[in-house]
Amino acid sequence: MKKIVFLVRSLDYGGAQRQVVTLVKSLSPDKFEVTVLCFYSGEPLEEDLKNSNVRVIGLDKGGRWDIFGFLTNLLTQMRRLNPDLIHGYLGVPNILTIFLKPFFPSCRMIWGVRNSQMDLGRYDWLRWLSVHIERFLSPLADLIIVNSHVAMDDHIEKGFPANKMLVIPNGIDTAKFKPDREARLKFRSEWGIGPNTLLIGLIARLDPMKDHQNFLQAAALLSRQRQDVRFICVGTGPEDYAKKLYRLVDYLGIDDIVIWTGAYANMPAVYNGLDIATSTSCYGEGFSNAIGEAMACGLPCVVTDVGDSAWIVGDSGVVVEPNNPEALVAGWVSCWDADRNQLGCKARQRILENFSVSRLVIASQEVFEKTEK
Repeated sequence: MKKIVFLVRSLDYGGAQRQVVTLVKSLSPDKFEVTVLCFYSGEPLEEDLKNSNVRVIGLDKGGRWDIFGFLTNLLTQMRRLNPDLIHGYLGVPNILTIFLKPFFPSCRMIWGVRNSQMDLGRYDWLRWLSVHIERFLSPLADLIIVNSHVAMDDHIEKGFPANKMLVIPNGIDTAKFKPDREARLKFRSEWGIGPNTLLIGLIARLDPMKDHQNFLQAAALLSRQRQDVRFICVGTGPEDYAKKLYRLVDYLGIDDIVIWTGAYANMPAVYNGLDIATSTSCYGEGFSNAIGEAMACGLPCVVTDVGDSAWIVGDSGVVVEPNNPEALVAGWVSCWDADRNQLGCKARQRILENFSVSRLVIASQEVFEKTEK
């Protein structure tokens, strides 16, 4: 039995975090002994692993500048676990696998890369530095798994070693994310959405790459064309950025038709409550979980052509250019005027055939089983 440690920042709500949970829960317990090491513990997705064979250990990092104590704790836990493979997820955990390499020379180090075409000018200097360190250290990783073809091409262009990169798309839990009329009615009732009201949703953390501004500007445009529409944003983010978005809503005069839910635990209910799901990312996207999960719930999607979004949707939704509110409105109208039930059925079938959890697990286990200690 091979011992695998997944190294992550936390298990809070987020696409990468949900994929970690989905994958580790599904790995064969007869083949793998799995531990998830989190920089910060006590986050909500840890609950999903409580009754599984997966151990979750918090490293109790005391903030950004808790470095020496954190690294000491990390080394102590790794020596105790003595893994065959360490799988980092995203930038800093990836970098730390290289820090650990001299201490565990026979341990295979795998990176998880899940974004593409990042606009670093929108983030602080530490994010900029970590991205460049990750690129510099990338030849030292034993394997780099990316979740989208666009991400692989982008990182190769930036200097990542092509011979060490492999695409494994995300897997969507279609038993959890599925059409559910009862959940739809309950969710819409909770938020005061009538049965004849068009509800368009953006499920994304509050981050510049998700381009909520585009979504809100398009919402203002569509609200002038029809009165039976409301918009919902599900996700959290930095308070200062959230306030900027709230001010934009006030400026556009649409505060009475835009709902902010914050973090929401029951995501299948959210998707079922919508009529159209939207991804408005303008950069940085790899494989959008929100798109895949919405499609699995039988929901048509209107997405910007960023990352692998167009490939995921295929002919089951509408693809528009980013940073263009008018194009987004046209996409919504086109989707609304089409046979949405037919599009929804086609969307779910596309997920079942191409992006199932079983496909993710088979591909991942094949990689992990090649580990030799």
